[in-house]
Amino acid sequence: MPAFKTLDDLNDIAGKRVLVRVDLNVPVSDGKVSDTTRIERVAPTILELSKKGAKVILMAHFGRPKGEVVPDMSLKLIVPAVKDVLGHDVAFASDCIGEPAKTAINAMGNGDILLLENTRFHKGEEKNDAEFVAALAANGDIYINDAFSAAHRAHASTEGLGHHMPAYAGRTMQAELEALEKGLGDPKRPVVAIVGGAKVSTKIDLLENLIEKVDALVIGGGMANTFVAAKGINVGKSLCEHDLADTARAIMKKAESGNCVIVLPVDGVVAREFKANAENEIVTIDAIPADAMMLDVGPASVKVVNEWIEKAETLVWNGPLGAFEIEPFDAATVSAAKFAAEQTKAGKLTSVAGGGDTVSALSHAGVKGDFSYVSTAGGAFLEWMEGKVLPGVEILQK
Repeated sequence: MPAFKTLDDLNDIAGKRVLVRVDLNVPVSDGKVSDTTRIERVAPTILELSKKGAKVILMAHFGRPKGEVVPDMSLKLIVPAVKDVLGHDVAFASDCIGEPAKTAINAMGNGDILLLENTRFHKGEEKNDAEFVAALAANGDIYINDAFSAAHRAHASTEGLGHHMPAYAGRTMQAELEALEKGLGDPKRPVVAIVGGAKVSTKIDLLENLIEKVDALVIGGGMANTFVAAKGINVGKSLCEHDLADTARAIMKKAESGNCVIVLPVDGVVAREFKANAENEIVTIDAIPADAMMLDVGPASVKVVNEWIEKAETLVWNGPLGAFEIEPFDAATVSAAKFAAEQTKAGKLTSVAGGGDTVSALSHAGVKGDFSYVSTAGGAFLEWMEGKVLPGVEILQK
């Protein structure tokens, strides 16, 4: 991975105006923040800069206002939660550029923290418009990006500012990039990837990149049905993209010639209806009844998955093995997640996981804190796994 500057490279920043891009796109219900995970993730960077006497100016987006001022998407709603998590007073500016921002910044003392209004209230943010970037740049002397989750977007606050001033990675960004480097950049081998989820169509780029990088690729979830069907096996009423059979066969062929083992289910848990505790049975993969659907991989498949996890030095995980949201179809995901957590805690495995459903699945299994690194970045994590260049990371390498 190309070198990037971190907070360790920042000396003597007392009194400097430091613009910090953070991810405060948090869930809100009844006007209150219902999950502060993302605020907690950026707290170390903010507090470290504040302790060093910088004037800490936070930039973030909230929701999708599409360049309009939408009162329900004002970051003012988030201020109490940010104060709470930081244990520090946080001022607020009613705009991220112009007079309101300038006035609020001029009023700051060393170590103060200021949150600017939603950057997406301006059309120039998502367009990475030069005038808007210049207006944002007028607010600061140094730029720090601590929002890996927005790093796949070339927006003004995630990429544009890096062209105007010295750019550094915040602690969360640094941890994420270091973990990802261990996961796929320069991993210890063997490397095993688990990819689950509903559809192959959303993960073709991911699968094609992974078969060139990993030693074994475990495919679970609804995606596995598409691969099983592509081998000529009847999957009954299971979720399946039959039109992608050729794509699945091409991926399997490419994996074979590249010495990547593709691990598909050998048995499954089937039911006639998609609901919690639906009547179900375990069948071998070639015996799925015509009127049933596979909702989880079976115990024999889990045994195979766990054997691969045991052989691995590095595990990269994206997506559940079954319909983990409803019992008992969470069994395979929970079992494999717990085994990977045990191997990690025993120092035998580096485990990196990410993507929305994956974080929920690991939380459900009670092991989110036991993996080496769990990324809360959905799209950015996926694009990184697909081998794509992330503009918000690239700008830090200049």
